[in-house]
This record gives sequence, C-alpha cells and structure tokens, in this order.
Amino acid sequence: MKSRTGGTWEDLRQCDDATDDYFRDKLGMSSRVFREIAGACAPHLQRRVTFYREPLQPDQIVAYALYRWALGETYENNTCNKNGIGRASGLVVVRDVTVALLRVYGEKIVWPTGVRKLVVLRAFADKGFPNRHGCIDCTHIYVDKPPNAPSENYYNWKRYFSTIVQVVVDPDLRVVVDPDLRVLDVHMGYPGSCHDIRVLQLPSLWQHAESGSLFRGPPMTLPFGVRTNGYILADNGYPPSEWMVVPYGGINQDVDEEWFDNKQKVARGAVERAFGRLKGMWRLFLRTHKTNLDTLPQQFTAVCILHNILTDAGIPFDENLLWEVDANSVRRLVDLGIEEPLFDYVNK
Repeated sequence: MKSRTGGTWEDLRQCDDATDDYFRDKLGMSSRVFREIAGACAPHLQRRVTFYREPLQPDQIVAYALYRWALGETYENNTCNKNGIGRASGLVVVRDVTVALLRVYGEKIVWPTGVRKLVVLRAFADKGFPNRHGCIDCTHIYVDKPPNAPSENYYNWKRYFSTIVQVVVDPDLRVVVDPDLRVLDVHMGYPGSCHDIRVLQLPSLWQHAESGSLFRGPPMTLPFGVRTNGYILADNGYPPSEWMVVPYGGINQDVDEEWFDNKQKVARGAVERAFGRLKGMWRLFLRTHKTNLDTLPQQFTAVCILHNILTDAGIPFDENLLWEVDANSVRRLVDLGIEEPLFDYVNK
C-alpha cells in the first residue's frame, strides 16, 4: 500500500508541476479532476487569498484542504506549519474550501431522478427488491471529549467520544450496471450516545418520507403483503414502515424469512462499503482528534460531495486504504465506527 504520509505540503503547493501519479497518491484523484474542482471553487476563494499568512492561489488553497482531509493530519501535528501555513490560516483555508464546495457542488448530494432512477429501480426489481431506492445506516466519527458540552452525551457504546453521521447511499450496482455507491442524503451532528432511531426522526429525511413527498413511485406489494411506493433498506436498529424495510430478525425463522434476511443483508452492505470508501479515502474522519463540532458536519458533507464527484468521474478506489497496521504491527481492517443494533424493533 502506498503511504500518504510521504512528501510534504510543499510538493502539493507546486500544483502546476505535480504529476498525475502524485495527485492520485496524495489526493486519490487525477490531476484533471483536481483542476476541475479547483477551477469551480476559485471564484469563491479569490477574495480570501490575501488574508492568509502567505499569499496563496486558489488551487493551492483547495489542495491544502483536500490534503489535510485525505492525510488525516490534525492541527496539533501539522507538517504544513513548516511551509507557510499556520494553525489559524489552516483553519481559514479548510473553512473556505468547505463553504466553496457546498456552494458549487451542493446538487451532487441528491436523490436520483429521471433515467438514472428508472435504471436503479428496474435493476433491483430483478434482484428481489422492487422499488428500492437505497440503503441507510449510521457511523460514528470519533472526537476528543467536547470541552463545552455534556461529555456523557458524546460517550458511545464503544466507550469513545463521538458524533453520529447518518447516510443514505445508492444501491450497489457493481454486478448490474457499474460501480456506484453515491451518497443520496447525509446528516451529521447528533451526539454519540444517540440511537439510530433518534437520529432518523430528527432530520428532514423522516419528514419528507412520512409526508409522502420523497417516495412517489407506483404502488407495489412486496412479498409477505407489504404495500409501498418506494423504500430504503435498513438494519433492525430502525423501525419497519412503508418506506423502511428491515430484516425479520429473530432466532426461529422459517425458510422464507431466512432467505429474505440474507438477501436484505447482502444488499444493505452497500452502505458499509460506502463508509469504507469515505473514511478510507478521507482519513481525517477515521481518526480521533480535537474538532470544532460546529463545522465538522459541513466538512463531512464536503467529503461526501467529493466522494460523489470521484464516483461520477470513474476514479477507482484503492481497497488497500481499508487496512492499517496497529501498534502491534498487525495488519487489520480499519474501524468504520458502525454500530450494531442494540435491540430488534421487529420482535418487540
């Protein structure tokens, strides 16, 4: 596995001279995609270039923010300090790039419509899940103990401090059309002690789905008599509904229930693969570090936008990023912070 710790920020500052291989190694994208992103964000960064410790061009500002997210480097261990970017300037850079990405590419996180929606629904009707729109799950972003908030609220089931992000992703079309794990909806900011159902009921996703404004496909009756206009797949931590299909669960299952649960689990694995790509690629959200809880949700949304941009551009993901070497020199899968259901709503 190629290490992202090699090289310095000084290398990325020379954006015009950096090779395509260097961009792929450090930022996980081609130089062409990087320049498209930098060019689109430039008008929103031009006014700020003279506010930094040292004058920077928009492409250098974008490179700095993306490099920090990809490397997973904290401000307390900042090699960029040696190259003209101090802590205060670094905070401004990341904030500005985050705002620019949200303004320019906000439409990148959107539910599928038109031809794409028809392709997705038709493809997965053949896989046993007609009218399926995506998969939903939560993951924890580990943080240091928040100084200005009740610490017990952020103390999660793994005995770490964290904040929760809920993501809905496209069905995994790897065996049907093409590799696609696009983020359709993201919401972050609830303390790590919250359960999935509490997180679900607060964002706008719940209101839109319950009002019938989100899933408006033709009515369809699923196996076992479930009537729906469209739905997403979830684990047993979520309550079943007309738009939320969860496993049957339980121990003494009949053959049909066991078959359905196995199929549902395999299909739902798309959201876990999406978390792997998001956190493996943008490793700042894989680490435990001090953070501003007010800006962290916007930053995570920004990397979800980048994730969709890379997906649309056909940039392959390096599966080696899902592995790391621990303190005992043992190679292991990274901790994606995905919580197993604490209880089964179906059998209550």
